[in-house]
Amino acid sequence: MNKIMKLTITAIAVSISVFILSTSLLSHDTPTDASKQVEAEMEETFGAAPVSFKVYPEHMRAGAWEWFKSTLSPDAAIPAKYSQLIPLGVASQIPCNYCIYAYTTMAKMLGATGKEIQEAVASATDTRHWSTVLNDSGIDFEEFKAEWDGILAHLKGQSEVKETEDVKE
Repeated sequence: MNKIMKLTITAIAVSISVFILSTSLLSHDTPTDASKQVEAEMEETFGAAPVSFKVYPEHMRAGAWEWFKSTLSPDAAIPAKYSQLIPLGVASQIPCNYCIYAYTTMAKMLGATGKEIQEAVASATDTRHWSTVLNDSGIDFEEFKAEWDGILAHLKGQSEVKETEDVKE
């Protein structure tokens, strides 16, 4: 009788464990309240929940959505149009076709001209070019900084001279 009792208790314990584990595992397949709320907010904002968020890990979506919204905040120091041109430049250098399309079309919607888009991409290209040259050259970073600081001081001095000349005219 003792052996049957142990087997019964073990069977019950295993059954309960399997039930608890399967319930918690299955719960990951159904969206949480926070995830549902975020998706509803995205649909209200965009007319659809973007696929980029749908493929993002569910437990991270709410945080990602809050971060995303903060990058487009009207309180941001960088105007919205320029905040789209900056990542467009980065996306063009990665390259990421999804990002290039999204940032280009959003920048245009926010008033960016074709020339501004070209310049953003060209500036990113320039940065990547000189980064490659400098990083491969073995130039001492402290020497570079000292030289660059001298260049900036020279440019500032030239600017002050020009302003003085303009005032005299």
